[in-house]
Amino acid sequence: MTDHEYHTLADALMLTIEEQIDECDADLDYESASGILEIIFPDRSKIVINKQAPLHQVWVATKFNGHHFELRDDKWIDNRSGAEFWQFMCDAATRQAGQTIEWRSEL
Repeated sequence: MTDHEYHTLADALMLTIEEQIDECDADLDYESASGILEIIFPDRSKIVINKQAPLHQVWVATKFNGHHFELRDDKWIDNRSGAEFWQFMCDAATRQAGQTIEWRSEL
């Protein structure tokens, strides 16, 4: 993967989440700047998604733990647990919000 392809894919991943935050039933907010997306929950806790361009990874930090995702066969996969990004994000956001949150990979 080239650096340009990585940035295109990682930016699209973050933009897809940003676009869904306003549609979410939970009272979520977000801040985005310089390759970092912070999803802010009603209790003021956050999930932080951070581009790691030198590694071609996307890092996700929740209030419970951190994960490093890399692209494998067109899916972002956690290199430690093997979890797929979108399912991980649904599970992590639901746990952190205390209510069901569904993220979709495509709008």
